[in-house]
Amino acid sequence: MVNARDVKNVPGRPKTDKLDAVWLCKLAERGMLRPSFIPARPQRQLRDLTRYRRTLTQERTREKQRAEKLLEDAQVKLSSVISDIFGVSGRDMLAALIAGQRDPHALADLARKRMRAKTSVLRQALTGHFTEHHAFLLGMMLDRVDALTAQIDTLTTRIEKAIAPFAAQVAQLDEIPGIGITTAQEILAETGTDMSRLPTPGHLVSWAKFAPKARQSAGRSKAAATGKGNRWLGGTIGEAAAGAARTSTFLAARYKRVVKRRGKKRALVAVGNSILTICWHLLSDPGARFTDLGPDWHDRLAPQRRKRQLIAELERLSGKKVTLNDAA
Repeated sequence: MVNARDVKNVPGRPKTDKLDAVWLCKLAERGMLRPSFIPARPQRQLRDLTRYRRTLTQERTREKQRAEKLLEDAQVKLSSVISDIFGVSGRDMLAALIAGQRDPHALADLARKRMRAKTSVLRQALTGHFTEHHAFLLGMMLDRVDALTAQIDTLTTRIEKAIAPFAAQVAQLDEIPGIGITTAQEILAETGTDMSRLPTPGHLVSWAKFAPKARQSAGRSKAAATGKGNRWLGGTIGEAAAGAARTSTFLAARYKRVVKRRGKKRALVAVGNSILTICWHLLSDPGARFTDLGPDWHDRLAPQRRKRQLIAELERLSGKKVTLNDAA
């Protein structure tokens, strides 16, 4: 199996199906085509498990959103007070609503621990028009959420058993900001652990489509999109990049530098590019460990540039010319 784009770029292609088949066979015999990556059976099975778990997780999220929309329809603004209405306190209140309890005071008293400090606000949020019709639908939605959660837990157990031989690689990737155990499992399921078929980190980034295409005209490079790659890996790396952007690390600093010039989407792609590069180096060397460069890496790398940036920012805020003098 080969990439159709590589076949298209080889000159001398016939126009009929019969001659085209003969021509493709000759190209394959002479080694003029690069074979596509076909993972081994264990990795394909691991992919099936991780992809199905992600699908069920997305479906559970949609079901939770439906439940929240149902509460909004009943004028119950629970989500405006509780960040996760499916937590312990939230589930107790939802169960009481389904059981027939409509008194806001009684419902608010079900709050636990720190949530009890918001009792007065909860009473206002729980004052609505929740009817038996809403209770019937909400009960079905919560049953669906619980069933999906049970299936996800079963899949997770199966995945942990299948990926046990690669526990060391999972631990390596888990050290990267934005990547947890689940994300590390999904990355290994998609890329595998053998980086010898990808000579450089750029090959992995290009395969995952986290780098722009090479688009030149008259010797000048032009802007180009990244293309369509593995959507499962793309979703996983995108979530990891979004998580890393909220930390105090080198990856977060990279996001902040790019987002000012190129926008949020391109900044996430740039951080995803860096994450894949780190993954390649870690998986290529079993003894390697991740070491964060720090959020001030660029400032330490070019202190003069950072000095100019701070002066320009101070001048913009003050409206005055800033001059630096040597300290006495």
